[in-house]
Amino acid sequence: MECYLEDYRGARFALPPRTAWRFCYTTGIPCDSFEVTCLWGEAADPRLADGVYFLAQEGGERVFTGLVDECETRWDGTGSRLTLSGRGMAARLLDNEAKGADYQVATWADILRDHVTPYGITTLGGEHLPHVSGFSVETGSSEWNVVQQFACYYGGAEPRFDRLGRLVIPAGETGGRKILDLTCPVTYASLRDKRYGVLSHVLLRSPDAQGAEITVEGPFAQRGGLRRQVLTMPRKSGYEAMRYRGDYQLARSAQELRRLELRAAEPWLAFPGDRVELRLPRPDLTGVWRVWESECGCDGQGNYTRLELNPETE
Repeated sequence: MECYLEDYRGARFALPPRTAWRFCYTTGIPCDSFEVTCLWGEAADPRLADGVYFLAQEGGERVFTGLVDECETRWDGTGSRLTLSGRGMAARLLDNEAKGADYQVATWADILRDHVTPYGITTLGGEHLPHVSGFSVETGSSEWNVVQQFACYYGGAEPRFDRLGRLVIPAGETGGRKILDLTCPVTYASLRDKRYGVLSHVLLRSPDAQGAEITVEGPFAQRGGLRRQVLTMPRKSGYEAMRYRGDYQLARSAQELRRLELRAAEPWLAFPGDRVELRLPRPDLTGVWRVWESECGCDGQGNYTRLELNPETE
């Protein structure tokens, strides 16, 4: 694997050989993150302080694009080493606060122009998102919240960042399909069923004069769960936005019902959004599961991938 640091002028230089590394890929918040530890020499390098972007490639393919949050060079009795850590490109939108605004009719092009492209972020998809009448941006919201609200609550699409650092708005099902069977070197498995904190219903209230209310029921309610959340939508939200908001909250909560964690002695096994078909005798689980989080790295036990998966259907 090759790793590079790029400064604010666009100059790029290769990092020394790595002794340990970890890349964590998620579907949203918290955003992707990385930590890389490299061998180092006796001298400090002023170029490190100007590093803005971190890039990693494996076999000619980009496997991570992110922002450097911290860079540390250390010298002690065990030698010298360099450690870089940071987050994926979603950090650009999470770290910046949006200006409050009201759009008579908002399009995806408007959202990109005002809340995405000023931060040097490129996008893929989103052309299918609808025009939204009366779309409002609340003061204090992050730019990520604006993108998520427009894409999720009005278009039913969940935004994410890919390994090239692009903001992706899927128009349908995305991700690859993997098969995990006896040929996969699984070294650890943990299956967790959870009921505490999972939502069964969401009550959405409109603050307008009609005081419209929508109650959305999730799969947890069908399994005897009873935990309701009450949300008051922005004044200009329409029915579809309210429905999407309720469905979104319940879908995110339902992902906590059953979670399978696997660790395998192989990197780059799968990524968030991929579907994994299990054919493992231990644990004796079958069916198709969706990757919720993927962590790839190298530690004292060698290369690994740690996957968190949810059942495709409950």
